[in-house]
Amino acid sequence: MILYLKEFEKYDHLTMISCVDHIEDNQFQLTYLLRNYNNNADTIVRVFIDRENPTMTSINQLWAGARVYERELKEMYGIDFPGCPRVDDAFVLEGWETIPPMRKDFDTKKYSEETFFPRDGRSTLDPTEQMEAEMYPVEAEVKKSITKEFRDNSK
Repeated sequence: MILYLKEFEKYDHLTMISCVDHIEDNQFQLTYLLRNYNNNADTIVRVFIDRENPTMTSINQLWAGARVYERELKEMYGIDFPGCPRVDDAFVLEGWETIPPMRKDFDTKKYSEETFFPRDGRSTLDPTEQMEAEMYPVEAEVKKSITKEFRDNSK
């Protein structure tokens, strides 16, 4: 399809390649955005591939710029593009050894807990409590004292 669009319909520019992880359907959606400058037209080609063995034919022989997108998708989603030069070389994530980080089954909380250690002076604020304290300081203080009194009496 993409070869046809380039050769016969004269789509002469690859604007981008992106990916969406449809974990619920066990598929990746690859989206190719192509540009035809002569007709001032854009075309989107969507392809669905299996998540279990994500492989897609490389288009780097059609557009050299595809190499960057294909390397990024290999690193971020684990999609293999046979025929793409240096697709297995580290692109952004040097030394990355776990599952690709943009996959929906990547556990960011677990990764951050295992990778980053707690530091003194750092705290995490509940966004709701933070906004209440900033926007309604008197009400937030009353709520905080009531909550503290309730906790003390329930012990």
